[in-house]
Amino acid sequence: MDPLALVLIVAAVTCAGCWIASLITKDTSWVDRIWSIVPAVYVWIFAIAGIADGADPARLILMALLVTAWAARLTYNFARKGGYTGMEDYRWAILRGRMKPWQFQIFNLLFIVLYQNALLVLITLPALIAWQNPAPLNGWDAAFAVLFAAFLVGEFVADQQQWEFHKAKAAAGGHLEPGFATTGLFRVSRHPNFFFEQAQWWAFYALGATAAVASGLGLWGGALNWTIIGAALLTVLFIGSTIFTESITAAKYPAYADYQRATSMLVPLPPRRAAESPKTA
Repeated sequence: MDPLALVLIVAAVTCAGCWIASLITKDTSWVDRIWSIVPAVYVWIFAIAGIADGADPARLILMALLVTAWAARLTYNFARKGGYTGMEDYRWAILRGRMKPWQFQIFNLLFIVLYQNALLVLITLPALIAWQNPAPLNGWDAAFAVLFAAFLVGEFVADQQQWEFHKAKAAAGGHLEPGFATTGLFRVSRHPNFFFEQAQWWAFYALGATAAVASGLGLWGGALNWTIIGAALLTVLFIGSTIFTESITAAKYPAYADYQRATSMLVPLPPRRAAESPKTA
């Protein structure tokens, strides 16, 4: 079977399962629970197809191993926060309260289930490009693989720092000034884990583009090919989600506005100096 067709079948079954489960349990976080799992499945489908074809599968195997490492780290972090114990994402509960029941069910089907599952397919499609353009590994593959691994480590560190902050906050009875993490990587980015998450998928796209270029394709269709839509839409999703999340945080913690003014939202940058308060006569 064509690997893309198999990926689409698995994605369709996953969509149906998430939607039905959300209706039965009244819990819309089922996509969150499979988010770290199905991309690895999709990439391995392409890798196994590459092995079966008899062409050089080294790049596909490398891509599959990198995504497997990404999946293991993200699954671990999600699990330790209680993601698999029936805990619904608090943002969905807030949105549910702002919509009529029928409006939220449309949102659930179209955005939470269909859009996000489609995005999970799209971000893995550089593996399709690599499958269609088998070529030996080269120096660019090594560079992008190292970048992917570096971003993976960066996300692990950011998540660990956030985890330790929340443990300290819980030990302090839920009150730890200023109420949110501001040290470590959070001193240079308000959401370093989000930045590194997106960066990994841009590096993954680059691996697929490397395969296309190595097979003789040029800038258009090679270095820049249609699968860039996956990484681009993931970035758009993260930016929108971050803005919504920060609106909730800013309403809860008055000091967050100062943190926003001093610290980059995503890309790690040196902290900006806080603006001085205007002087009065």
